[in-house]
Amino acid sequence: MTSSPTPGLSRLNTAEDSEARAVLRKVCTSSSWTSEVLARRPYEDLDALLSANDAAMAGLTADDLDEAMAGHPPIGRPEPGDPASTREQRGMADAPEDLKTEMRELNLAYQQRFGHVFLICASGLGAEQMREAIRHRIDNAPAQEREIVRTQLGLINRIRLTRLAEEGGTA
Repeated sequence: MTSSPTPGLSRLNTAEDSEARAVLRKVCTSSSWTSEVLARRPYEDLDALLSANDAAMAGLTADDLDEAMAGHPPIGRPEPGDPASTREQRGMADAPEDLKTEMRELNLAYQQRFGHVFLICASGLGAEQMREAIRHRIDNAPAQEREIVRTQLGLINRIRLTRLAEEGGTA
């Protein structure tokens, strides 16, 4: 027996397509991902929604991933006025200035190497952990890094979808 949908999930299930699309685009800016998750409504429970995320993530093309990554600011520079971005990057907020400077430099080097922002599921990570992750990943082969990004983006989406389903507000 499945549990009934949470209030947030019920709102997502019953919202007009345009409203639901706008809410889902705050989770992930990939049009393909949004369309795939939207098409699978209604969701019985959070597990079903998270499974839809996983399936949609697996199907993203390189262009879809680029579109999704374009919606994420660099680590250490959360999107002004975006509570999700600020919350997710909380670990950099109190970092010493020299560490913030180093992260800006590493972000730039990463972006020059791979052509996109360094993407990591930063929730719960401290500044030093994020620095070590970018240092470790900057030497990856581009194809390997693209799959790591896909995984990290899927984790970020799962956190945002859970918040959406539980709280019913924006992701």
